[in-house]
Amino acid sequence: MSPTQRSPEPLVITGLEFTSVAVPAHPGVINSDSLAKPLHMLPVGGKSSWSVQFDTLPKFILRLRLSNGVEGIGEFYRDCAWPVITSIAEGLLGLDLREVPLQKLPLPLSREYDGFECAIWDAFAKSVGLPLHALLGGKLRDRVKVASWSSHRTDNEVGAWVAQYQRQGYDCIKFKADLDDDVVRWCEEIAQHAPGMKVIFDPNQRWENAASVKPIIRGLERVGNTLLLEDPIPKWMLQDYADLRWFSSIPITQHVSLPYVYQGQRVHDVPNLIAHRAVDGFNFNGGLAKFQQMTATASSANLFCFHGSEVDLGILEAMYLHQAAAAECCVWPSDIFGRMIREHDLLATPLRFEPPYAVVPEGPGLGIVLDHDAIDRYALERHEIGEF
Repeated sequence: MSPTQRSPEPLVITGLEFTSVAVPAHPGVINSDSLAKPLHMLPVGGKSSWSVQFDTLPKFILRLRLSNGVEGIGEFYRDCAWPVITSIAEGLLGLDLREVPLQKLPLPLSREYDGFECAIWDAFAKSVGLPLHALLGGKLRDRVKVASWSSHRTDNEVGAWVAQYQRQGYDCIKFKADLDDDVVRWCEEIAQHAPGMKVIFDPNQRWENAASVKPIIRGLERVGNTLLLEDPIPKWMLQDYADLRWFSSIPITQHVSLPYVYQGQRVHDVPNLIAHRAVDGFNFNGGLAKFQQMTATASSANLFCFHGSEVDLGILEAMYLHQAAAAECCVWPSDIFGRMIREHDLLATPLRFEPPYAVVPEGPGLGIVLDHDAIDRYALERHEIGEF
C-alpha cells in the first residue's frame, strides 16, 4: 500500500517522544495468592524464561509528531530494548509517510517493530481522516468477541472466580496451565459454578508431549466445556499436533506471535501449519500489516482465529480491535482483556466493553485519546528524539 496519491501535504516525521511506564495488575487478578508462577516467557537480562511476572516489566508509550501537526501514538510490547528503539527512531526522523509503503516500513525485523508501526499508521490515518481499520480494508463488525482471563488458580477457588466474570456478561475464560494443574477438575468446578461458561487453555507448550496431553483431552471432553486448546506442546512437534488434532474433538490451535521474533516465529508458520494439517485454527498477534497477512492466509484455508496479546494497555488493545474487526476469520474470543487486569489503560476514555464484546473505537486513526495524567503517574523516564 503506497499513500503517495492520498495526501498532497508532506507528512514528515519531525519528533518522537518515548515514555517508559510500569502499570501493575490489580491485586489477586493474575493468579491465586498461594501460587507463584511468573508468566513472562522470554529471558529478561540475566534471568531465565518464566522467572518474571509480566506486570513488573516496563512498556514504552510513543508519541510521534508529523510536520502537519498530527500526532500518532503507539505502545511497545513489554521489555523492549531502548538501544534498538533509539537507533530506529533516529533513522525515522525526516521520513515522509507519503513516500513509504505502510505494509512494509523501512524498519528492521525486531520486537520493537510493532510499536513504531502502530504510531505511524495512526498518524497517517489521522492525516487522511480515516479510522485505522479503513487502512486494513474496513471493518466487518462493530464489536469483537473477547474472553475473560486468568493465570493459574487453585482447585477450590477456580469455580467462584470464573462465576464472577460470567455475572459480568462474559461467556468464555482463558487460563494458563501447566502439568501441575488439574484442568479437568477446574472444568468440573466451572461447570458447577458457572454453567454455560466456555474455557480456553493455553499451556504455553508446557504439556510436554502427546502422551501427556491425550488423557487430559479425554477428561476435558467428558466435562464438555472446553472451547479450544492453544499451544499444548512445543511448537516444533508438528506431527504430534496433527495427531492431537485428529485425536481430539476440542479444536487444537497454535499461537503465531510475531513479537517473539527471537523464537523464530514468522508469518510463514501459518501456511506451514496448514500444509501439515496440524491445527484447527490460530491465535495471532503482531503488527498491522503482518496480522492482515496471517488472517488472510487462515481465511483462505477456511480456518478461524482469535487475536492474541501480552496483557497490554489501551493503545495496543485499540489497535487489536481495529485488526480483529477487519479480519474475516477472527471469530473466536480474543485476548483483549488488559483493562480487567491492569490498574489503568492510560486512555482518557477507556475502550468500551459490553461483555462478551468490546466495541471498535470510532474516529480517525486509533480513535483514542491518551490520559496524560495517568501516564505521568506511571512514568519511569521520558526521552525525546527530534523536535517535539
